[in-house]
Amino acid sequence: MKNWIRLNKGFLLFLFLFGIFRTAVADWNPIPSGSMRPNLLEGDVVFVNRLAFNLKVPLTNIVIGHLGEPKRGDIVTFFSPLDETRLIKRVIALPGDTVEMRDEKMIINGQEASYAMLGSAPEPLDHGGALVALRLNEKMGAEQHRIQLLPQVNANRNFGPITVPQDHYMMLGDNRDNSGDYRHFGFVPRELLIGRAERVLVSADIKGDWMPRTERFGMQLH
Repeated sequence: MKNWIRLNKGFLLFLFLFGIFRTAVADWNPIPSGSMRPNLLEGDVVFVNRLAFNLKVPLTNIVIGHLGEPKRGDIVTFFSPLDETRLIKRVIALPGDTVEMRDEKMIINGQEASYAMLGSAPEPLDHGGALVALRLNEKMGAEQHRIQLLPQVNANRNFGPITVPQDHYMMLGDNRDNSGDYRHFGFVPRELLIGRAERVLVSADIKGDWMPRTERFGMQLH
């Protein structure tokens, strides 16, 4: 065993440094579910900037210092407060914000978001077939992004008003009626943030024929 380690010490050092790089500097995140449709699709692999918010001790959630502040509208990766599952959602509200949802409409600090219909699209089901999803543009102040609603499903469309605690964030999926998010796990403390998802690296249609979706390669996230 010692002889094998001696012969492969260069490769082992590379793996060690690569692991530190992935856990402290930059990373990639495969998208396994449709909770962020229509902006992220199953089969996308996104680039994650781990230095966007926190500097951490590699391989831990111990924060050494703050490098930046999450903004409303950022797409971020983080560990679930419930079971430490790695998730990706959108930052909807910041520390100190008062938030409520009424019949799918977001109200932040007393200001209701505006919505514009963009059209409809099929939402594939795991057992085959599809639902009709409504796609809208959601605008809150200067920040806007696309969301998706599934009127046919039973979902939690109302909560609050509630104030986001200090050093915590409210995360929601863009696929509002098919997302395990704040309504499931509550607020996310800052130390559980991993990084900001900034662009799609590569993508393949894992729900269909597994062909590359080259039009999504390098796509910046909004």
